[in-house]
Amino acid sequence: MRRLFTFRFVRPSIFAATACALGLAASLGGCRASVTEAGAARTVSAAASYPSAVEEGSNSSAPYTPISADGFPHGIPNGGPPDPTPVAYDRDIEIDEASKPNITGKAAILVDDWGRVLYEKNADTRLPAASTQKLLLGILIVENGNLSQRVTVADSDTWAEPTKMGIKTGQTYTREELLRAVLVRSSNDIARALARDHSGSEAAFAANMNRRARELGMHNSYFTNASGLPTPAGQYSTARDLAILGNAALKKPFIRDAVRTKGLVFRFADGTTKSITNTNALLKSRDYCTGCKTGYTHAAGKCLVSSASANGKNVLAVILGSKTPTIWDESDELLRYGLKM
Repeated sequence: MRRLFTFRFVRPSIFAATACALGLAASLGGCRASVTEAGAARTVSAAASYPSAVEEGSNSSAPYTPISADGFPHGIPNGGPPDPTPVAYDRDIEIDEASKPNITGKAAILVDDWGRVLYEKNADTRLPAASTQKLLLGILIVENGNLSQRVTVADSDTWAEPTKMGIKTGQTYTREELLRAVLVRSSNDIARALARDHSGSEAAFAANMNRRARELGMHNSYFTNASGLPTPAGQYSTARDLAILGNAALKKPFIRDAVRTKGLVFRFADGTTKSITNTNALLKSRDYCTGCKTGYTHAAGKCLVSSASANGKNVLAVILGSKTPTIWDESDELLRYGLKM
């Protein structure tokens, strides 16, 4: 039996820009990266593995802040930023109920490069997004430009919880080196350094994240830091908003290349090196995978934004609040469903 679904999306002008993000079959070309790493040699032999419980440094058991009646977390000054008036984008598609994937995560969505929703489950439920929100960090840093600019590590940058790269106070790196590393391995100390370099402080950077999220059409998200860690409390997003974010991030050539990089060697300022592998295990096991970003905290569970290209199709899947290894199997199932594989 086939059932007709109506997809309520956001403003057409925003959608026109973001929907084409997945229309990148020629430029994505699978999971093999070709851009030369500045200051680091690529290595793609190491196996990608899902981050452990400290991938985002979340040994914290701080509870996720509940959403208040006005739609914003309790404890946010002035109730948080005001919601803009939403503009809907409608597209009707037919869903094959018999072959529809069974996703056990708390929320999920699958979209194609026309902006059509091929699958959704609790897609507008507000949940913590963990490190998947680092895609927004990437957008802000890339749009700020001058990736060759050097960043000096401040003492406060090193206070981040694991996973950490281990950068030291006073060391200097280019924005490009730091951004590529954080998109591959999700290092929270690097996220803090880039946020401070961009906006002067991580709190100011969070305000810029919220502004840019609204501009992208993410009207159901709120961020308090660059990393996705549960403190300061009150962060949330939705599967639908993260699909918008994933599409927007994949429009940026630097981000598109970084998130499909299987591994690289990070060179520290003192000359020592560290081999790191992408936290996205699908890059190792699925040739059609083209990115995008993992996330984990105790509050969020396992989260994954994943993209794929095959058979002339491009799709992006989001799963929030899942478990390992379920998230890999179910994300793969969503991608294959969208690609008709």
